[in-house]
Amino acid sequence: MNATSLLTASAGTRSARLGPTTRSGSPAEGPAVPGPPASGDIAADEFRSAMASLAAPVTVVTCYDATGTPRGLTASAVSSLSLDPPLLLVCLDRNSRTHDVLVSADAFTLHLLGPENEALAKRFAGPTDQRFENVPLASGPTSHQAPQLADCALRLTCTRYDVIEAGDHSILVGRVTASDCLGRPAGGLVWHHRGFAHAKPAETTA
Repeated sequence: MNATSLLTASAGTRSARLGPTTRSGSPAEGPAVPGPPASGDIAADEFRSAMASLAAPVTVVTCYDATGTPRGLTASAVSSLSLDPPLLLVCLDRNSRTHDVLVSADAFTLHLLGPENEALAKRFAGPTDQRFENVPLASGPTSHQAPQLADCALRLTCTRYDVIEAGDHSILVGRVTASDCLGRPAGGLVWHHRGFAHAKPAETTA
């Protein structure tokens, strides 16, 4: 993506997202100008405003390109898809500069980010040529399949299962083949109402 700030990018920006892909202010790869709505469709601005109320998990998706160079981006639209087989999906804007690499890669890693990973999320929403600068990588048993960020509580290694075209996005479906956990709580970093938020389990009463 370009240098457009993660915190000010519009919901129609160029980003890889899972789930609803028009959340207003989601992490993005650059502004995209929406076309006029089709007859009967809700207006784009109205849809973005509504989707801003839907909290989204913030993740980083990585892969190797054809030359073996690490590539990746911040993804705020992520969803599990199937238990048997274990599938998840990532929605990718076809105008994203990382789109073609991700949909053609044999494998990718989905990193679940926690509140301590805000800086990492911003980095992978920034300029494409700076995303891996000074970012330590792990050398786990599946790191040869796709890059693995060391400072991430939970990493899911996936093989490409399917790619489905949907509107102006591609839905990348991955089959989860490995889970690497660092032994601390994973997740909790979400994008909500155009900014970062920190989720935690609800307290239960005895």
